Order: sequence, then structure tokens, then C-alpha cells
Amino acid sequence: MQGRVLVAITGGIAAYKVCHVVSALAKAGVEVQVILTNSAIEFISPLTFATLSRRPALTDADFWQPTHGRPLHIELAEWADLLVIAPLTANTLAKLVHGMADNLLTNVVLASRCPVLVAPAMNTTMWEQATVQANWQKLLQAERYLAIDPGSGVLACDAVGIGRMAEPEAILAAIESILLTKGRQDLQGKQVLISAGGTREFLDPVRFIGNPATGKQGIALAIAASLRGATVTLVLARSAVNSASLNSAIQVIVVETSAQMHHAMLENFGKADITIMAAAVGDVRTASYSDRKIPKALLPESLALEKIPDIVADLAKQRRNDQRLIGFAAQTGNQTEVIAAAKSKLERKQLNIIAANAVDSQQTGFAADTNQATFINDAGVQVTTPLCSKLELAHRLLDFGLNDFK
Repeated sequence: MQGRVLVAITGGIAAYKVCHVVSALAKAGVEVQVILTNSAIEFISPLTFATLSRRPALTDADFWQPTHGRPLHIELAEWADLLVIAPLTANTLAKLVHGMADNLLTNVVLASRCPVLVAPAMNTTMWEQATVQANWQKLLQAERYLAIDPGSGVLACDAVGIGRMAEPEAILAAIESILLTKGRQDLQGKQVLISAGGTREFLDPVRFIGNPATGKQGIALAIAASLRGATVTLVLARSAVNSASLNSAIQVIVVETSAQMHHAMLENFGKADITIMAAAVGDVRTASYSDRKIPKALLPESLALEKIPDIVADLAKQRRNDQRLIGFAAQTGNQTEVIAAAKSKLERKQLNIIAANAVDSQQTGFAADTNQATFINDAGVQVTTPLCSKLELAHRLLDFGLNDFK
């Protein structure tokens, strides 16, 4: 991850979550500059963020000091590739909407042209106030503002409801995405359906046939599509890893078996403009199932298996000309073998695009944080990506798929 990120903290208890964001960015090699409002200092000290960011954290006291160069807010505004405001309070939200500039943060916002990522946090009753919601909707109408909606849960005031700031993992994923795309919203108005994770086929309540898929790549695709403006539905196998990086705007349907995933994908396919089948769905399941644990002594020496219906092939039969269907080919072997198998699958299953990736490598296999793939479309165009994060690969796949799709 590369870039210059200005992180602004306003006065809310969720400020403590931003420590992880700033620390992770600095460790990843991102240049980070922190601004704290006067209210934020009541919750967390500038020294904490100075230590985590490896540079002095700035406050309003710095803003009003005489300088020997250009005004501080102009320097910061021109320096930043991205401005992140987290937590965003109702007070600062109102200031942004009405163009106020009464502190360092709001002056930087008005002096800058870079994308602004906002992550609100407040009490549920405050969030649901008509004035706050009106301000929120007005802010989102401005092209440069990108948002991670608050989630639901137990708040610091002991209330239970919406208003909880997005988790640090979700904020970090959004930052990486915006640095990659410059905040463009080229999927605005599109419906995207994605499957992720590995399905499980049960022999009895405690034993199953499965695979090592974690869902990391599918989750990355959902995040990427959502942050580019799409309405995203993610069908996520229960075996997937922690999904804290998902923002609350993504609709998640949790499944476990291939039959459940098959049903969910078919049910949501009709409204999707783009469907990406990134899940590792089982090929076979046991021919019979016991609803009680089978005693070890009674386990059969061999299992009778039956083939699982092919989800992507069934989707292809229903695909309209205005829909894009994208699949993955997780293969082993050398590059020639991997691509040959992917091309065969692309044609056999009537896909628009396939992403071929080798899974017999620690850097590109199941559970890895990085990936590499060759994208092939039905016109024969073929592009191989460098080794990169799974989020970057997700954006590269969307770029490839959008070349001929408006």
C-alpha cells in the first residue's frame, strides 16, 4: 500500500479504534499525518498518535501558530492523497455539509480536492435524528465523499442500536481501495452478486467433506465493488475467515452447504448486473446423511458419494445478455496447465470472464493474504497480474471486467 493519508480524529469515544488504523498504515509504509480536533484531545492524546504515525500529531494549537512557510492547512490539503475522518461526529458532519471552516480539520477539507472517507460514530438516537440524517444524505451527494456506514451493536453509552463506528479492518480496506482507485465510483447503480468461502458437505452433525478455502478473495471482491459504488450481495460460506473488514452496506447471506449456496445464488442472480463466483464449492457429497453422530466403530470403510449440482453452470443457463458472469479456476500445476484448465472451464461453463490462479503456492494459495491470477475473457483477451494483495487483485479483476461493460 502506497500513498499519503491524512487521518482526522474528532471528539468521540471511537477514537481509540483509530489507533489500530494509524499503526497499521504506518507499518505498511503509508505516509500518515494525524489531525486531532480540540474535542478529540479530550478522548485520546496527540502523543499516542505521534508515536503510532512516526510524526507529530497536529491540533488546532498548531493551526494558529505563525509559520515561516505557507499556511498549514494549505500544505496539508495539497500533501494528502486521501483524507480520512474517523470517527465523524454529528458536529463535524454538520460543519462539512454547511462548508464551515472554524478549525484545522475543516479548513483542510475546504482547501483540498482529494477524496474524503468518513466513518460516522454516535449514539443511536443522535444518528436517527432527522437533522443528522438530512446532513448525512446531503454529504453523500457530494462526489468526493465516500462513506463507511456505522454498524449496529452495543454502544459506549450501553444503548444497543446503529451508530457504532466501522471496525478498523473495514476502514483499512476502504483506505487501500481508495488509494488504488482514487475514489472513482464506476459501479454506481450496479448490482453485484459474489460468492465466497468453502462449502461443507456433512456426513453427520460433526463430520464433513470440505476444502481449505477461507473466503478472503471473495470478501475482497465484495469490499472492492462496494467502495466503487455497487450494491453488493455476498453469499458467504460459514467456513470463511473473520469478516470484520466488510462494511455494513454489504448484504451478507451466510450459508454452509453447496445446496444452500446454490439456492442463494439462484435466488439473487436475476437482479445482478455482475456475478462473481469466487467460492470453492464442493464437487461431491455423501449419498446419505445421519442426523446423529455415527459411532466411530460404525463408520463405513468407504463412502458412497454423489456429484453436487454445478452452480456456475446453472447460472450461465439463466444469464441474460446484459449480465456478466465471472468465475474462478483454482488450479495446481505449472502456468501452462493452470491457464489451459481455466480456458476449458471458461468455454465449458459459458462464462464471460475467468480468473485462473494457482493454489499450490504459499503466496497465492488458500488462506494467503496475497494472490496472482490470469484473467481471460470470452473474446480471448488474457492479462496476468503481478503478485499483489487480494484486495488489489479484486480491483484489477473489476477493471478487466469493466472494459467492455457499461
